[in-house]
Amino acid sequence: MMVMMLVIGLFIVFGIFLINGKGSFLIAGYNTMPPEEKENYDTVALCKFMGKMMFALSFCMLLWALSDAYEVNWLFYIGIALFIVIVVFMLIYINTGNRFEK
Repeated sequence: MMVMMLVIGLFIVFGIFLINGKGSFLIAGYNTMPPEEKENYDTVALCKFMGKMMFALSFCMLLWALSDAYEVNWLFYIGIALFIVIVVFMLIYINTGNRFEK
């Protein structure tokens, strides 16, 4: 339970960095791009989107922790389903439509 709360806290802290437009080094794939390629992306918009997703994922993990604390299994299943839906949405949203390109 304590480890889960630590992970939720880390996700929230990373979300705060990202939602402020900072912390692009936390985004896998973006941080390994050459500088010439990074210039083609709107870094602030990408960071803000990822920050919102970090908050959403931390909410899902909070449901897992509440499920464990109150021994309510359906909260865990809802948290897992939301987590999967958010990750799939995030992958599709980022990789389609060139939303974050300048």
